[in-house]
Amino acid sequence: MKPLDFEEPIIELEAELAKLKKKAKGQKIDMSDEVTAMEGKLAETKNQIYENLTPWQRVQIARHTNRPFMLDYVAHVFDDFCELHGDRHIGDDNAMPGGFATLGGQKVVVLGHQKGRDTKENLLRNFGSAHPEGYRKSMRLMKLAEKFNLPVVALIDTPGAFPGIGAEERNIAEAIAYNLREMAMLKTPIVAVVLGEGGSGGALGIGVADRVLMMENAYYSVISPEGCAAILWKHRKHAPEAADAMKIAAPDLGELNLIDGVINEPKGGAHQDHLIAASNLRDVVLSHIKELQAMSTEEMLNARYEKFRSYGEWNHA
Repeated sequence: MKPLDFEEPIIELEAELAKLKKKAKGQKIDMSDEVTAMEGKLAETKNQIYENLTPWQRVQIARHTNRPFMLDYVAHVFDDFCELHGDRHIGDDNAMPGGFATLGGQKVVVLGHQKGRDTKENLLRNFGSAHPEGYRKSMRLMKLAEKFNLPVVALIDTPGAFPGIGAEERNIAEAIAYNLREMAMLKTPIVAVVLGEGGSGGALGIGVADRVLMMENAYYSVISPEGCAAILWKHRKHAPEAADAMKIAAPDLGELNLIDGVINEPKGGAHQDHLIAASNLRDVVLSHIKELQAMSTEEMLNARYEKFRSYGEWNHA
């Protein structure tokens, strides 16, 4: 697993610890005090780094290629997944899988963005950037969920919707805008979780939900830090400054009341332990679904409306 730049002090200490243990074993000498001291230093360094992550460092973690993707969470969290294909207009979109599943015994519709870990899979999944048919397929699935009174779980992980000429020709903006309107009125509970990247309208196209949650090291933004830096500073090297200024990390968005909760990850990021990350997601999503199911449809829709109407309010005190 390739370490990130800011993790280099941890890697160096782990290498030193391994050398100590190897020396103690090879020369059959007692170095328990040195090993204990090194382990303590390693633990202290990890705490110092991972408990004080900058927004840019969280962006790097969110993009880690070993981070669990949408279908990884489907495999670890959901049961009986039955994928459905096609938007009934153009075709299917492998960047946006979805279908029926069960979550803790609760029947749901789960859908979301899927990235790839190698070149072949990334080409198949279009790097997690959905086409218009992906958004139309997702709405078709959400309408099925409404018809059968099933909660919707939307798993967001995209740098943005696909910006190619073909997507424009097939009305990508209209497909996303249609989803925004229809999700606002959908008469069934919707829980959205930003797993890693939550980029612009590509994320928002499946993100109008009763509960918008984020994994601890995910980010959610109208533009990437690199894109913002290129516009404001005229160079992508200022991406770390842009990430900090835009308040795109989960802790910042929680303080601004733009999300409804943060799901804890294993120390160092979800890529360190997929099963713990999946277990945490499962418990939080289930609790929110139960809360929403306790509400009447009218109460739920009114609360959803007021939630998004409150975005952008300023406190001048």
